Amino acid sequence: MSKTGPKDDIDEGRLKVTGPKGSAAGLTAVRVALSRNVEQSGPSRTLRSLARLNQRKGMDCPGCAWPDPLGRRSPAEFCENGAKAVAEEATQRVADPDWWAAHPIAELESRTEYWLGQAGRITHPMILRPGDDRYRPVPWQEAFDLIGARLREANPDDAIFYTSGRTANETAFMYQLFARSLGTNNLPDCSNMCHESSGAAMKTTIGIGKGTVSLEDIHHSKLVFVVGQNPGTNHPRMLSALDECRKNGGTVVSVNPLPEAGLMRFKDPQSLKGLAGEGSVISDHYLQIKVGGDLALFQALGHLLFQAEERNPGTVIDAEFVATRTQGFEEYRRARAQIDWETTEHATGLSRAQIEEIGTLLAASPATIFCWALGLTQQPHSVNTIREIINLLLVQGNFGKPGAGACPVRGHSNVQGDRTMGIWEKPGEDLLAAIDREFGITSPREHGVDSTEALDRFQAGDVDVFMSLGGNFLSANAETDALFKGLRNTGLTVYISTKPNRSHVAHGRTSIILPTLGRSDRDDKHPGGPQFLTVEDSMSVIRSTQGRLKPVSEHLLAEPVIIARMAEATFGADHVIDWRAMAEDYDVIRDRISRTLPGFEDFNRRVRQRNGFVLPNPPRDSRSFALEGGRAAFTISPLEYLEPPEGHLILQTMRSHDQFNTTYYGLDDRYRGIKDGRRVILIHPDDLAAFGFQDREKVTVISTFAGTERRAEGFRLISYPTARGCVGAYFPEANSLVHRELVARESNTPGFKAVAVRFEPEA
Repeated sequence: MSKTGPKDDIDEGRLKVTGPKGSAAGLTAVRVALSRNVEQSGPSRTLRSLARLNQRKGMDCPGCAWPDPLGRRSPAEFCENGAKAVAEEATQRVADPDWWAAHPIAELESRTEYWLGQAGRITHPMILRPGDDRYRPVPWQEAFDLIGARLREANPDDAIFYTSGRTANETAFMYQLFARSLGTNNLPDCSNMCHESSGAAMKTTIGIGKGTVSLEDIHHSKLVFVVGQNPGTNHPRMLSALDECRKNGGTVVSVNPLPEAGLMRFKDPQSLKGLAGEGSVISDHYLQIKVGGDLALFQALGHLLFQAEERNPGTVIDAEFVATRTQGFEEYRRARAQIDWETTEHATGLSRAQIEEIGTLLAASPATIFCWALGLTQQPHSVNTIREIINLLLVQGNFGKPGAGACPVRGHSNVQGDRTMGIWEKPGEDLLAAIDREFGITSPREHGVDSTEALDRFQAGDVDVFMSLGGNFLSANAETDALFKGLRNTGLTVYISTKPNRSHVAHGRTSIILPTLGRSDRDDKHPGGPQFLTVEDSMSVIRSTQGRLKPVSEHLLAEPVIIARMAEATFGADHVIDWRAMAEDYDVIRDRISRTLPGFEDFNRRVRQRNGFVLPNPPRDSRSFALEGGRAAFTISPLEYLEPPEGHLILQTMRSHDQFNTTYYGLDDRYRGIKDGRRVILIHPDDLAAFGFQDREKVTVISTFAGTERRAEGFRLISYPTARGCVGAYFPEANSLVHRELVARESNTPGFKAVAVRFEPEA
């Protein structure tokens, strides 16, 4: 076990490339998962943390939001990357005051996210005062007093409260209550940068922004589409569900520009076949689509459904469902009556024969699920693309029946729960009125800023206080170079964090880091004894999470306690809200949630049930839709796709296999065959030749948008079997290339999958 992080930072000169793999998981995944945990936290902490991971009355994985089985659970109910996430948090490496003293800001600014994150857990509250060159320890109460004084002086509209998806329900509820008590709805969160497009599309078509399926539905679906998603890295336990679906007679269709290993073959590490054999095929059909071509594909499938119905009337369209539960069907039928196959083939990079084969499968399926992730949500036409998915599901009545529905797969453990708890810059009147009734405050009604609008505020110098509850706002966003400068002009930055990250380097004139307990840590410094928290998964299940490891420092505080003490320092101990009562007993928070949010009635009792409880979901539960007239809405969208300017290709950003969001677990993107380097561009060999470059050539990447350019140096072109006309790069390294104005319409999500780029050779 190493108690110190790496001495050396990433050296791009050590890059190794071996090419993509054809399968995911297996014995290698087991070995890597265990070795990373033992290296970071030692054998004893590894055993105690992994044995309780995703178990009832155990700890919810701090990684993705994939649901747990409601029946029997495996003793190892986790994946390789979930184990890595636990290793990162349960580490015994520490960034203590000596570490901060040894590393001035000027040095930290030159370091990568990998080096910073591998330093370990922050052990003490730290402060950077005006004129200081490094962070220094500060007593907790002094830190709270400084924050409270600054917030009392500030115009509430000049304060921004950011939230990471890792935040538990109780913490998120207190955080939004704190911001609204102060007088602002400036509550951007990581959802603004990932699935906001999903919510915008689904709320306007089926009346709810959440998925409408259960894990059992995936197991028993007849046809599952996996679109714009890499579950082998981002949600590995999903592979088990897809494998189960195929074993039950279902068919899986994957739609993705990259040939991802997990979508091809899965070596289940909990079976002999997976450990010693070749594993199971996951995708019956693999459509290697161009980035941004999905809307054209879905419109073509809609056209094919109507053709199939004409050939065999009454066998494809669910006429009763359409007639009684939807609106706008005839307009949609007319819009899909004709299709330009030449344009469709150009937009998708697929042949008509490929699309027609999938259309035949869809037309014959009695129960279909569409799953999707960020490959669909981060383009200018993302909202319309997802609406086309909803159209396809509505045509065949794929809501409220087993094995059918919409499944946006959330990428962070409680990002969906945070929104449920009120973390949103555009709250509805029902939520605000309920908060006001329960707490005796007057919440602001004016909408706040989302994560993209916050960039404008930072660039204009209009942010006085920026607070981040977990996460890494700087590295997760677009326009990172400009955002760095904007954060440096902020009066006060406050980071509630577990480990160092680059946002801490992008400090305000005064900057405070408040170290908090993680999911795996024991939270027992309360009058009533140990406490637990709750989370919501991608399928709206609310369940408890409770860590059992001894914290690495006695100076850490739980997030609800930190928020309560900030609130008391800001509003005074005699405030209308009893913050201390909530911090001392989390049942008090849950009681107040139960009286504020629909679906959480009797919260404390229900969450203590064997499997927690499932939130109401009208499309799933009763085939009803919270829209005008109670009907789901078909929508009409123009055909759009990404067409780069002459001499350019379309770049999409993506994670490495050794990465979760902006956290680097290591430097091995094992399934893609990329190791020890991250500044790479994956490019099709024919595009490489067409543009006159050589494999491994070093280039400057130039992005173009609306007549302006952004440049990023020191990338290497890697010949790779991606879709023609499309290239891939890791984030956050490529985020500086994403222009502020390049966003999805309606959702305002950054266009991380829609960047037009060209290359210039470097010496």
